[in-house]
Amino acid sequence: MKKQHPIKNLIKGGESMHLDFKFEISDAPKIARSLVAFANTKGGKLLIGVKDNGSIAGIRSEEEFFMVDSAAKLYCKPEVMFTSKEWNLDGKKILEIEIAPSDKGPHKAPDSKGNYRAFIRNNDQNLLANGTMMKIWKKQKSMENIEITYGEAEHLLMQHLDKNEISDFGQIKSVCNLSKFETEDLLADFILMELVDMQITEDNSFFKLKNHKEI
Repeated sequence: MKKQHPIKNLIKGGESMHLDFKFEISDAPKIARSLVAFANTKGGKLLIGVKDNGSIAGIRSEEEFFMVDSAAKLYCKPEVMFTSKEWNLDGKKILEIEIAPSDKGPHKAPDSKGNYRAFIRNNDQNLLANGTMMKIWKKQKSMENIEITYGEAEHLLMQHLDKNEISDFGQIKSVCNLSKFETEDLLADFILMELVDMQITEDNSFFKLKNHKEI
């Protein structure tokens, strides 16, 4: 039995947390968002010359590589490093861009209005990092030990999450009677202590205790 090409195996699995298909690269700031999202999360690959449905369209690899390189150097702050490979499938060229997880972040790229923002990867989407995630990155960079003083807010948070399998940011802020900044800081500590999980969506952020089922 003929072994299937590794890129075809990737394509067969569809877009995911670690894989994004691009028909072509025509917008450097937009591709920069994909680069920083992978770098800020757990790394991933771009397959350029592949349509969203997985069909192989092919590209002019030199032009596409130049666009990705420009996006990484000009529209990612700090620059996102990547490696590339060119594949020939069924007579069509595919460009594979691999981005490793970065410890130099958070990396930022222009949003639709041109403002530089940090993005993360969630399932097959690039999403804006929320305030809690920004605080997590800041605390990780400071290299300080996280210590939780178990006061009223901490008690209310754990009590609320124990009673509710899933809770959004607004609910937690209200229950703990804290400001937005204080709520983000509290949640960041609990996430770094691996007591709480966070799920960011396009419209909201959700939290649960580690011992509850997946969000």
